[in-house]
Amino acid sequence: MNAYAAWAHPQLAAQVLRPRRDGCSEIALRVEPLDDARRVLWLEQRISALPGVRRVAIDRPARRVRVVWDARRMSLPALLDNFAAADCPAQPLQHGSIDDERAHEQHDALKRLLVAGMCSMQVMTYAFVIYVGVVDFVDFSTRSLFRWLGLLTTLPVVFYSALPFFRGAVRELGERRLGINLPVALAVLLVFLASAFNTLRGSGEIYFDSVTMFVFLLLAGRYVELRSRHRSGALGDAAIDAAPLLAQRRRADGELETVAAIALLPGDRVHVAEGEAVPADGVLESAVAQVDEALLSGESRPVRRQRGERLVAGSVLLSGPAELRVEHGGHATTAARLGALADRARQARARLTPSDRVIGRFVAWVLVLTALTALGWLLVDPGRAFEAAVAVLVVACPCSFALAHPAALTRALGVLAARGVLVTDGKALETLARVDYALFDKTGTLGMPQLGRRGIEPLRGDTPEQALQLAAALAHESSHPLARALADAARQQSPTRQAQSVRVHAGAGISGELDGRALRLGRADFALAPASRPLPATLADALVLADADGAIAAFHLAEQPRAEARRLLDALRADGVAIAIASGDHASRVDALADRLDVAERHARQSPEDKLARLQAAHAEGHITLAVGDGSNDAPLLAGADVSAALASGTELAQTHADLLLLDGHLGSLADARATARQLQRVIRQGRHWSLWYNLAAVPFAAFGLVTPWLAAIGMSLSSLLVVLHALRVGRDASAPSDAAHPPLRPRGLHA
Repeated sequence: MNAYAAWAHPQLAAQVLRPRRDGCSEIALRVEPLDDARRVLWLEQRISALPGVRRVAIDRPARRVRVVWDARRMSLPALLDNFAAADCPAQPLQHGSIDDERAHEQHDALKRLLVAGMCSMQVMTYAFVIYVGVVDFVDFSTRSLFRWLGLLTTLPVVFYSALPFFRGAVRELGERRLGINLPVALAVLLVFLASAFNTLRGSGEIYFDSVTMFVFLLLAGRYVELRSRHRSGALGDAAIDAAPLLAQRRRADGELETVAAIALLPGDRVHVAEGEAVPADGVLESAVAQVDEALLSGESRPVRRQRGERLVAGSVLLSGPAELRVEHGGHATTAARLGALADRARQARARLTPSDRVIGRFVAWVLVLTALTALGWLLVDPGRAFEAAVAVLVVACPCSFALAHPAALTRALGVLAARGVLVTDGKALETLARVDYALFDKTGTLGMPQLGRRGIEPLRGDTPEQALQLAAALAHESSHPLARALADAARQQSPTRQAQSVRVHAGAGISGELDGRALRLGRADFALAPASRPLPATLADALVLADADGAIAAFHLAEQPRAEARRLLDALRADGVAIAIASGDHASRVDALADRLDVAERHARQSPEDKLARLQAAHAEGHITLAVGDGSNDAPLLAGADVSAALASGTELAQTHADLLLLDGHLGSLADARATARQLQRVIRQGRHWSLWYNLAAVPFAAFGLVTPWLAAIGMSLSSLLVVLHALRVGRDASAPSDAAHPPLRPRGLHA
């Protein structure tokens, strides 16, 4: 059977195909081997030559290919077969992945840039004839002709290429603020109108070459920044697209059926063949499997998983086949949550602008200087007033000053995304660089609990295995690290039973019913509360399972520091950041882990309200606070901090309230993020300082009439371009030490 034959089914095809008005179909595909530029060109030529194919667009950073073709001439399975025959297996993506907005934005910017470039070169040739006429004789009719040709060629630049500047200026005026588009629009419009007027009357200076060059160079700088921003978004897309859309579900009679991955339900059994991507989050029921989990960890090395361990949707099975029991499918998978967070991050990036107040002051300063220059020359030599004022307006344009922030920030977001840190709020990086107080949750964040066989203490005659199965029935419904440790230990013995009416009590434990028996699992005071029994001293630091008659068993979990916890804390302490641990756990376990990590300030038995109160107290003392957690009970803490971070292995609620998400699970990535954030601030300051010094040096020359408008346009545009190129330094020095430990995020496709 053809590997792609399932895509002939209308319901499956409808998930990925988007009909077009011209009768064609459009699809977005994820293709892995796109690192070689020659291979990209060869693939584009091969697919374009297929019958019915109208257009092929390849986005290398996002590893996406968009194809527009006539589905009546070639079916979707046939199209996918051709990709496979080209040794580039393609995975169809949901039709919502077709990013028209990004493609339209980039194509529109490129078209305006090309029009400005072609017209500016042509205007230059016309201007050359006029310049020659200054030193050599050119008759009046010839010079007049070339002035008119310059006017006509400038029209597309002013009324098409420069249109975004005019729209931006109108929007800024409508919002009653001064922005970077206003001086650009004024310079273009004033110079063009003056030149057009002089052309009509047949005398006076014209500056069509200055206008077209100014617009072209400014658009070139913005296009570089736009491409950098889109590349940053593409890195997030590449991490999201790994989860497949199809799955092989095992029916009750043991036969396999092909279904949409989004239709998988908890409890479904799924067959995953070697080399295929895992279609849902679930538990491995085969003895052992080797998987590539680059989707989350960024590590290309295989990971060995044994029966009972979890597999993440989008990870690639390197040795198989394997059987998987689904826990989360569709939009509840880790990959889907990352997709939602990436969308949130992309929307936040689209709104990111430098401080309006700072830019407004800069623009006001430029306009005042322009007015003073014009006034001064009107008193001295009115014939030179306009040219000098325009030169000041152009040379002092705040474009380079304004580009310093978004260009550097875009670069930083892309670098961190490649290193497994998803930033959902760009302003968080500025705050992270200034943090001087960090409050950490303990369990699941700094430490990982483990349950050994000797850690189970039956209290009412049950065997350790029986007590563990009862506890696991409740623990299975929670994502808390302590609950996961119990559930994982029980799963290695036998399948977990299902409890009913399960309720998670933040910071305390879990309650539910099993076979009509009310059970409570958690802290001893919580578990024994209904029975009103005194708290035995031996259970004070244990996880207790109890019913209405009292304690059933106690579970003593050992806790080990999470990998790279020491590295992160040492890095923060070296930067002068005060470290504190706040946990709902017993004091003995909090002290044990805090001692191993050399943390002096530690707080035990903390409710979510207590943690938030401690954070607010630090903030009231003038500290810039950082909160790091992974559980639902940490959500108030994460939301209340100046900047917060959560682990990708944590709960969805914690991830939703975090400003930074550590996709690879390495706490060391937070240290890298802080180093990148501090470098980001340095680069922004350097870019703005360069812009200010450039203006201080160039404006006097322009004000005294020593700089012509065309030379001012070149200087301003080159200044903006230098600022954008300087922003590309972000992440190179700051992230270099950790490159070996944390390779860039390289999500895998259908094949290893």
